[in-house]
Amino acid sequence: MGEQERMVEAVLFASAEPVTVADLNARMPHGCDAAEALVHLGKRYEGRGVGLVKTGNAWAMRTAPDLSFLMQKETVETRKLSRAAIETLAIIAYHQPVTRAEIEEIRGVSVSRGTVDQLLEMEWIRFGRRKMTPGRPVTFVVTQDFLDHFGLESARDLPGLKELRSAGLLENRPPPSLGAALGDVENEEDENQTELFEE
Repeated sequence: MGEQERMVEAVLFASAEPVTVADLNARMPHGCDAAEALVHLGKRYEGRGVGLVKTGNAWAMRTAPDLSFLMQKETVETRKLSRAAIETLAIIAYHQPVTRAEIEEIRGVSVSRGTVDQLLEMEWIRFGRRKMTPGRPVTFVVTQDFLDHFGLESARDLPGLKELRSAGLLENRPPPSLGAALGDVENEEDENQTELFEE
């Protein structure tokens, strides 16, 4: 049994993913009992810096929970959004669910794939329902991560035109295209849009 423990220990230590009992038995010589070896190995590692942990139906070697603070490393990563990404994000936030064609119509220029990919990668936007119009284009909506980052409970808490003007972020008379892009979310009728999207 001691030799079987060593074999199980070696496989688990070298494996990047948890390993099932069936996989252990398949690797070990015929007649070995991986399940029993795991029981003995678990007892041997009790109270140590690493331990044997069952995740689902598989087993892995993991750092002891009370020592996890030793493994943490905090880094600050600053990622600056391009102007195109900021504009695209604002349009999605204020007009969600919105298609790529609608974003381009509001911005007046085409939206590059890289801009949308960057926002998707940051998990600030995600794909919404498909619009029930010819071609059934996909829509974009903001995510919970976006709301958390900006301290919003929902997209309805985004500042309206009045708040943006009072903060000095807009002139008293914004261009028509900008006014449309920042239209008051609260005035939109969700009921009128429901029939345009898949459930």
